[in-house]
Amino acid sequence: MNRVYKVLGLMSGTSLDGLDIAYCNLWHTKEEKWDFKILEAKTIPYNLTWKSALKNAIQLSETAHSSLDITYGKWLGEQAKTFIQKNSLQVDFIASHGHTSHHRPEDGYTFQLGNGQELANVSEQKVVCDFRTLDVSLSGQGAPLVPIGDELLFSEYDFCLNLGGISNISFKKNRKRIAYDIGLANMPLNYITQKIGLEFDEGGALAASGKLDEILLAQLDKLEYYKLPYPKSTGYEWFTKEIVPLIEKSNSPVSDLLHTFIHHNCSKIAAAVNTDRTKENNTVLVCGGGALNDYFSTTLSEKLNPYTKVIIPSKQLINFKEAVVFGLMGVLKIRKEVNVLSSVTGASKDSCSGIIFSPTK
Repeated sequence: MNRVYKVLGLMSGTSLDGLDIAYCNLWHTKEEKWDFKILEAKTIPYNLTWKSALKNAIQLSETAHSSLDITYGKWLGEQAKTFIQKNSLQVDFIASHGHTSHHRPEDGYTFQLGNGQELANVSEQKVVCDFRTLDVSLSGQGAPLVPIGDELLFSEYDFCLNLGGISNISFKKNRKRIAYDIGLANMPLNYITQKIGLEFDEGGALAASGKLDEILLAQLDKLEYYKLPYPKSTGYEWFTKEIVPLIEKSNSPVSDLLHTFIHHNCSKIAAAVNTDRTKENNTVLVCGGGALNDYFSTTLSEKLNPYTKVIIPSKQLINFKEAVVFGLMGVLKIRKEVNVLSSVTGASKDSCSGIIFSPTK
């Protein structure tokens, strides 16, 4: 019988919703095929202090940034330890994505907060983390990383779409897994709703009531990032530099801004799917917070080719798919197998990425 790995996956995304924790079993069923089961999962929302600290980490001095890395690593360890104890879990190891504070692969640099040694010490568990750095050192984008999970866990779908702070897509082309960041998803939506004291637009109700801002839409459509060929990735830096000024210059009401961004996002996603589909009937698995936005999903379905079916899975998978995949990446690292695909990131070769930490006290 193949070994069942008992892994705690930790994920914190650019939307700053909170820390996703997923305790899952992962096992090898046959050659190049894995399966999984989520046994316990929870999202721990960030309080205002953590939201501010993580959001503004990019502006910190080197010393302050290093201090935050350690503090956040300890906090992750505390959350993991509490979760393990509360649910009486047996854990082989923790696989942690951390929280991205800097992502500039063109400069050979990426950083995920959440010090692995501190996380291991406080949680009293072995930890696998830092999954992006090696790929960037191999001239890759260091992103997206989730496509290894799409390849090994969700290969029955033609496209796997994640709608987190940004949108990224994964698919098979010429027998190779291809993936890249399309562009925007929840980051601008949440930025806009926070102007009126809301964390997010529940079900997309505000967006559905709005009207299209044609001027803003034209500005968004002209952004240079969309003209770049894949592999490509983006993040908070791009959002603050290119998107925030457009939002701030607009005089449109919140509902119109939300409406416009959803239509813009869906048009870019639909263009990506329609360009790379290889057959008439296609399925698109949609996960991430955007999958819970009914207006987002409806608009996307309307803009896609009529033969393309949008699949919205269980809420548990929507919320915790990325945490599960980082658990899988940790398993592959422990097994010394490939967990980052050069066909996705543009690196010089596939890699077995991640650093392993054991508790020292």
